[in-house]
Amino acid sequence: MGKLYTSFTCRSLLLAIACFCACGCESFLEAFFKPEELIDVDAAAKYWDGPRIGPGMLLIVQVGSATLEPKEMQVMVDQKGEITLPYLLQKPVACDGLGLEDIKQLLVDEYSVYIRQPQISVTFGPYDQKSGVSPWGTVKVMGEVAQPGPINMPATMDMTVTKVLQVAGGVKPFADKSRILVTRCDKDGRRSRIRVDLREIGEDGRFDKDVVLKAGDVVYVPETWY
Repeated sequence: MGKLYTSFTCRSLLLAIACFCACGCESFLEAFFKPEELIDVDAAAKYWDGPRIGPGMLLIVQVGSATLEPKEMQVMVDQKGEITLPYLLQKPVACDGLGLEDIKQLLVDEYSVYIRQPQISVTFGPYDQKSGVSPWGTVKVMGEVAQPGPINMPATMDMTVTKVLQVAGGVKPFADKSRILVTRCDKDGRRSRIRVDLREIGEDGRFDKDVVLKAGDVVYVPETWY
């Protein structure tokens, strides 16, 4: 029985090596692992359709009218996803998941009880890049990086793969720099994957290969197999 098991194991190993040599490392992985197994499915990219309000965000609200001087207020969205404003103290306003136009119209309706034809403006306040919550979404970095986790997307929306890896503390020594995967989800829920080669970008100066990321993307840095 032991000899049979050893023989089977050896044959399986030889078959795997043959596949590796014939198809290459990339094809070998794709043959033995489903695409979903290369990246944590629960952390896969979600479609992002614009800035949304969430807990921990700072909002700048300006309230005025034709007869009332505009007053600017800074309010923090609490952990319940609500804000509390003057004249509305008895009724916190739920705003979690809303866009700026949504909360603006909601505040117009609320303030109309106290002010005739209120003029409202709402913008996102500044946030701490490291510890704050970005209204422009996040990019999740996984795998062989120094500091894996979500990275805030800047308002300029110009985050690239090389930039996000720098923010994540850089790649580890055994990271496969030639097979970085970017997973993206469209509005129909379909996932697409983009392969990025850091060596090609750095050594060959192919900056056009440095993918511009979108909020909700997942950047996965695999470990090298050799």
